[in-house]
Amino acid sequence: MPDPFTSREADAYDRALAQAFGVRHALCTSSGTAALHLALLAAGIGAGDEVLVPALAVPMSIAPLHYIGAVPVFVDCPADGVGLDLEDAAAKLTDRTRAVLPVHLWGRAPDPAPLAAFARRHGLVVVEDACQAHGTRVGGRLAGTGGDVGCFSTKDGKLLWSGEGGFLITDDDRIADQARALRNHYLTPPARALPLSRVGFNHRLAEPLAAYAHGSLHRFDELLERRRAQAATLAELLSGLSRLTPITPAPGWNGYSALFELHLDQPRAFATLLAARGVANSVGTFHLAPADRRPALAVRPAAPCRRAERVIDTTLAVVVHHGHRDEDLHTIAETIAKEAAAWAP
Repeated sequence: MPDPFTSREADAYDRALAQAFGVRHALCTSSGTAALHLALLAAGIGAGDEVLVPALAVPMSIAPLHYIGAVPVFVDCPADGVGLDLEDAAAKLTDRTRAVLPVHLWGRAPDPAPLAAFARRHGLVVVEDACQAHGTRVGGRLAGTGGDVGCFSTKDGKLLWSGEGGFLITDDDRIADQARALRNHYLTPPARALPLSRVGFNHRLAEPLAAYAHGSLHRFDELLERRRAQAATLAELLSGLSRLTPITPAPGWNGYSALFELHLDQPRAFATLLAARGVANSVGTFHLAPADRRPALAVRPAAPCRRAERVIDTTLAVVVHHGHRDEDLHTIAETIAKEAAAWAP
């Protein structure tokens, strides 16, 4: 039954998202961060609970843990930077660990089966941050469908976009019922609960944005194909250079950013220079750094996650989006090639 406090457009968008991802429930939200916030609360994560999270993550992925008073426990990545190092994760388990929150940065996602098995062994909830991974498919599954709940962003620049917004997906009826109630001040509670018996939030997606996002969803196959083609174009234009090498993710990757491994001194400074030259990228533009090294995010001191640090510092993740024309991609490639050839810090 539709929620009487959900707009008609948002309700239609929710149904379309559930069908597109092949899940029982989808709930659109005001942002990807809001989706993570709702998912964690709906899954029963609260103050003092420890959650395993990758050091290879943006601050927005970790912030919802702070909102609810949970403790992020940072886990290193494998050498290629895809997924979590499960041996490191196992070493960091305690009797307060309640969940694991993988983050599919740059649209890359690992096979979900090993993490799901790890979570089952240790009784952990899996909340996937697939905010950059719309359409990525690994191990026969779409990113965001391998855990208990998957969370996405539809901010401008994502493959599905509505200016601002997000959504969560799940097959768990209990999580869906709680998230739906919490999304709108707990006005429509689950069965056997009273309205407003729990503090909720205004995490609704505005009706015009829901309509816009729904239209974007209808074009998703086209948008996915275009993003993959854009990333492939930049990789081809910059192949053969000695100072950077295109990174080719596994088949099924959505092409979220064009990725290159840097082979030069002071790569972070180089990324900052590119940003100043108009080439938006994760490090130079958005100041990406290991989450475990950010004092605002790290609740307790811990040994640095060195592989995550190396991956971030040596990866040039070039921002591409639906507005880039072919000539824009050529200009980006020319700028990168010129600055790489001249780089002498």
